[in-house]
Amino acid sequence: MTNTCGGPVPASAADRQAVEYVLGRPLRQSWPPGALAPGSRVRVVRAQDWDGPWQIEFTGVIDPMGAPEPNEHAQAFAGELMYWVTFDAPQRDSGGDGPYRKALIWDRHLRAEPGGPDTP
Repeated sequence: MTNTCGGPVPASAADRQAVEYVLGRPLRQSWPPGALAPGSRVRVVRAQDWDGPWQIEFTGVIDPMGAPEPNEHAQAFAGELMYWVTFDAPQRDSGGDGPYRKALIWDRHLRAEPGGPDTP
């Protein structure tokens, strides 16, 4: 992607621009208290009650592109957040779509892994 001046746009900025265009609003940048920090290592896990949302479990990092946001889905847990996660390797969802390199993940599908910004 290039900016209006013709120069390259860093991938994270291009991702943010694309997502904000689709959403029709800017991504939040104010990190909620108690949320996983940007750069935290996480494992994306499969749901206990259905075959998804991803084909396998895998690792990634909390992406600083946008702050975690409240999950307003009807099946969300009270106070559940959604995090942007950049995957260590591209992944396919449970429907076979992808591969994706980054996605918005419900926190019920995230487990902290060693090696993030606050761990050795």
